[in-house]
Amino acid sequence: MHISEGVLSGPVLLSGAALAAAGTAVGLKKLDYDQIAKAGMLSAAFFVASLIHVPLGPASVHLIMNGLVGLFLGWSAFPAILVALALQAVFFQFGGITTLGVNTTLMALPAVLCYFAFSPLLFTRRPLVVLAAASACGFLSVFLAGVVASLALMFTEEGFWSVAALVLAAHIPIMIIEGIVTALCVAFLKKVQPSMLPGYTPREGV
Repeated sequence: MHISEGVLSGPVLLSGAALAAAGTAVGLKKLDYDQIAKAGMLSAAFFVASLIHVPLGPASVHLIMNGLVGLFLGWSAFPAILVALALQAVFFQFGGITTLGVNTTLMALPAVLCYFAFSPLLFTRRPLVVLAAASACGFLSVFLAGVVASLALMFTEEGFWSVAALVLAAHIPIMIIEGIVTALCVAFLKKVQPSMLPGYTPREGV
């Protein structure tokens, strides 16, 4: 899902950078002191998960885990993903510095949207609803990231339509895998450390 340098147009790069800057500002403002360790851990998980990647035209296919990051951090997913992407660009040349804003936006924005859509369902008394919500969060975060990446390519050049469709189609297995992984992580944490999940209150006794 990393978009390489030299592919996108100037207006698309500037738009992505502006959105990433705004999201990161909000995320840092909402990042409580006691969440810093969790944010660092999830940023590291995101960093490691996307190290193994398969090049696909101007982008690449790999595990993303943005749904999991978004579900646990909300708006703070923006700075967490930004840091991980910056380190990947510097040390491994994944993506790039000029595309850092676009890559951050296409991974963090869907994560935040899915956080608002699915985090309220994590503490319902129906286990199947919880698992379905977590799975949908993981699946849709990758799907929406693919949609944003496709739009970035198409707004750059109409000839990128076929590449954009290929990028989205190639991530279908990743969507399924991440939906399963997110559901398993949420189910595990509900049993051993429910306080890590968004919306947890001790009185719920979950």
